[in-house]
Amino acid sequence: MNDDDPAAILALLRADHRRLDEEIEALRLDGAADQIELARLKKRKLRLRDEIEALSDRIVPDIIA
Repeated sequence: MNDDDPAAILALLRADHRRLDEEIEALRLDGAADQIELARLKKRKLRLRDEIEALSDRIVPDIIA
């Protein structure tokens, strides 16, 4: 796997996004979750989503044929 391979980077970003989603859900179910930590994780997850979308667009351009 090449560090410059967009598909490999995309897979890592998606895995990190899933991990954050699981962590957020676990904190949410905890009941005594730190709201500041929860907000920080949600913002990070949104940034990851934006990175995933941008990289996906570079890999597979949206071409109307």
